[in-house]
Parts: sequence; structure tokens; C-alpha cells
Amino acid sequence: MMNLEKVVSKIEEELDEKDQIREVALKSSRAIVRLSGSIMKSIHRDEDTKEPLEELRDEVSRLNSLLVDHPDLASAGFVDDSLQEYAEVVIVLSILEKDDVPTPEEIDVGSVSYLMGLGDVVGELRRFCLEELKRGNVVRANYFLDRMEDIYTALMRFDYPEAIAAVRRKQDIARSLLEKTRGEVAVAASAMSLQGKLEEAMKRFQ
Repeated sequence: MMNLEKVVSKIEEELDEKDQIREVALKSSRAIVRLSGSIMKSIHRDEDTKEPLEELRDEVSRLNSLLVDHPDLASAGFVDDSLQEYAEVVIVLSILEKDDVPTPEEIDVGSVSYLMGLGDVVGELRRFCLEELKRGNVVRANYFLDRMEDIYTALMRFDYPEAIAAVRRKQDIARSLLEKTRGEVAVAASAMSLQGKLEEAMKRFQ
């Protein structure tokens, strides 16, 4: 049993290192979730997001670098959740600024984290759509509805087991939000059309 102490000591060192890295990764993931949430609020308030976005990108880069040699930790739930939040934010910003989405490689996230984040974008686009309806801007609301449709259509291309990509729940939520939003935009468009006709009729009688 001469090798037992060496073997156990080496394993202990490896696990101690992994435990330390896990703690750092957990803190980093929490920071990413916090920053992502804060930036999303700023987007809806039409506030500047340049500095916090740079901070968020730096934090994601640090987390990815930390986990390069630890793929088991990289696929941990808390890491995936934080990168989904990050992906959602940068996709929303890209749609607003460029009317397009970035690639997973451009934002430094894996395909599945990107896909999950993309699924959540539908809910944020609905919020923008409803904000435009409150302002009476049906044309702009239709723009966000169209983008919701585009993303939903893209999501429905994925039909894999949950162990590969747990996208089914995202698809179900996106479908529900899309149907609800379609109805709300249709009602608003009808109301606007009716108002226009009433105004024209009143002008003829004046």
C-alpha cells in the first residue's frame, strides 16, 4: 500500500483546487446575473448601458478563462444560468441597435446557453411591444411582434432530448407569449383603424 498516500494526496490537491475554482465561479456567475438584470432594466428605461455592458463582458471573459480546464464546472447549472442571462441581454441590445442577432462566438458563449438565452428574448420583446402599444405606436409594436415571430420560428427548429438542449419549455412559453401578443396588437390595430374612421366621419359632418 505504498502508493495509497501519494494517490490520495494528489486527489485531495486536485479536489481542493476544484473547490476553490468552483467558489470563484459561483461568485462570478452571481455577478453576471446581477449585471445582466441591471442592464436589462436600463434598456427598458432607455438609459446608457455602455459601461455596465463592458463590465459584464469582462466578467464573462474571466469566468470562461477560469473554467477552461474544468469542463465539468463549465457545464454546471449556475454557470449555464448566468450565461443564458448574459446572452439574453446582448441579443436584445443587438436587435435594438442592429436589427439582428450576434453569433454565439461573437459573445463568447456555448450554443446551448445561447439558445436558452434566445428563448428568453421573446419575453423581453413582448415587453417592448406592450410599451409601444401604450404609446399608441402600433407600427413599432408590430416590429417587435415580427421579431418575436422570427425567434419563435427559429426555436421550433430544435427538437432534441432534454439532456442535449432543454429547449421545449422555452418553446412552450414563447408560443404562449406570441399568441397573447398577436391578439393584443390586433386589438390595438383595430381600435386605431376605428378611431381613424370616426375622425374622418366627424370631419365630413363639420
